[in-house]
Amino acid sequence: MRKADIINQIADKTGIPKVDVLVAIEQFFTEVKDTLAEGENVYIRGFGSFIVKKRAEKIGRNIKKNTSVVIPEHCIPAFKPAKIFTEQVKESVDPKNVQ
Repeated sequence: MRKADIINQIADKTGIPKVDVLVAIEQFFTEVKDTLAEGENVYIRGFGSFIVKKRAEKIGRNIKKNTSVVIPEHCIPAFKPAKIFTEQVKESVDPKNVQ
């Protein structure tokens, strides 16, 4: 499912014009990205949490040059689904049909 499909489904189910749904979704994404960029987490009860994870400094390898490279400590965004969300997916999705 793509963003356009989500917009169409929300517009059909709520009767809200697609343009308004698009603006709301884009603003939601912007707020989540801006909040994570400031180092804060976003918690949505019943859905999940958008969190900032810290990765420690480590040694990597440049295979072409056969040298070691230091990868500095950095932060990455991550998503942790809520327990209710995880249970709903476990109950309704057949693992044999997932790619």
